[in-house]
Amino acid sequence: MSLGIDLGTSALKAVMLDERGTVIGQVGVALAITRSRPGWSEQNPDDWWDACVAALHQLKLAQPDAYARICCIGLSGQMHGAVLLDHRDRCIRPAILWNDSRALSEATMLAQRFPSFADVLGSLPMAGLTAPKLLWLKANDAEAFSAVDCVLSPKDYLRLKLTGDRATDMSDAAGTLWLDVRNRRWFEPMIEATGLKPGQLPRLVEGTAAAGHLTADVAMTLGLSQRVIVAGSGGDNPASAVGIGAVDAGHSFITLGTSAAVVSVTDHVKANAGAGVHSYCHALPHRWYAMGAILSGASCLTWISRLLSQPGEQALLDLVADRMPIDQPVPATAPLFLPYLSGERTPHNDPLALGGFMNLGHDTSAAMLGYAVLEGVGFGLRDAMNSVESAGAMVASCSLVGGGARSTYWAQLLSNVLGRELRTLSGSELSACIGAAKLGFAAYGQGPEMLHAGLPVKRTFVPDPALRDALQTRYENFRGLFPAVQSLHRQP
Repeated sequence: MSLGIDLGTSALKAVMLDERGTVIGQVGVALAITRSRPGWSEQNPDDWWDACVAALHQLKLAQPDAYARICCIGLSGQMHGAVLLDHRDRCIRPAILWNDSRALSEATMLAQRFPSFADVLGSLPMAGLTAPKLLWLKANDAEAFSAVDCVLSPKDYLRLKLTGDRATDMSDAAGTLWLDVRNRRWFEPMIEATGLKPGQLPRLVEGTAAAGHLTADVAMTLGLSQRVIVAGSGGDNPASAVGIGAVDAGHSFITLGTSAAVVSVTDHVKANAGAGVHSYCHALPHRWYAMGAILSGASCLTWISRLLSQPGEQALLDLVADRMPIDQPVPATAPLFLPYLSGERTPHNDPLALGGFMNLGHDTSAAMLGYAVLEGVGFGLRDAMNSVESAGAMVASCSLVGGGARSTYWAQLLSNVLGRELRTLSGSELSACIGAAKLGFAAYGQGPEMLHAGLPVKRTFVPDPALRDALQTRYENFRGLFPAVQSLHRQP
């Protein structure tokens, strides 16, 4: 049995996977985000560990026989966060998360001073990435900065608690903006540019490598053997890729979770940093991926459901499906939605951009607003897809994974907007957990056939040609609104 743990932004999930690739048990524990100032997004790393212990305790109680057969652990997690440790491995302050925009000026400065670094690092400096956060800390909290002995990504804090080791895999390391993605090693010039030394970063391992074993105390706490292997593992998107079998060049998928992304697997680095494309290391050796990311995905649906006082997200989806039939063009008066509730990454690289509705009228209904949000996220993903293809990566038919994939209405709308065949998969909401567990098995010595195994196709969605022209017009209008959004935060 392999244990896959996915540290998301809103919840920690864990699954037990047997050697046939069957999920034997699953559990989730909710997590809270602290937003003490505009643009800030933080979590307490000890809350992650508490959630992990609670989740594993639930699995053990529910299925003790299966739990006793756990021989390996794989980890997945939200990328780009900064977990700051002192020399005793204590957290100096709350972790600064991927959707935190406080380091905008530091990211801008790095881009201006070191423009050639983007080709090495696979990405432009962006406020959400890890490296600019450390420059912000140096400028705004010198005492905390001077106490930093190591910077970890979120999932690697769980590794530290499990094994006592400071280590990270290539895919999570690529998201820090400190990794030479082609050569899969730390890039010292960028590390020094952010005021750090290489010794303050964890050791690097491949995602399929065995990276440690449980400590005696942790093994006792969790009721597991000290012989349990912890894999190098991967960040959430590459772990999801492994979960659905997207491991070879040309495989592509769309994630629709708190954030959203278009991902295409490659066998070498394919970069277009100027368009906001990330070219990162996969969790597998000799593999990379090109990604276009939007910072607000299914979280937009959560937001509008609450704003409209709906009983839940499904209630709003049902209302939209009833009043806005998916096989009919929307009225010309239907509103447009800009999904930049947390700023935007691809292609705009503007963490200060904010969302909004346009084209509201007296006849605007809750169903129209709900539809506009679903469509607006789709338009944001179309921007991201176009950017990924501009880097030379291929985005053909795609799997659709993440919590947002549960809605057949949204899946069909995305297929229409993107002009791509989409496949939803059984169990895709657990793809990151499943991928982490598969990486655990790889570290344990299981053959590559498990890594290539996909998830069963639940349903296939094909673009409706009758709606193409109307959606194209709406997309062009959507694109034309972004300059107005930028002007709002650029006024003196």
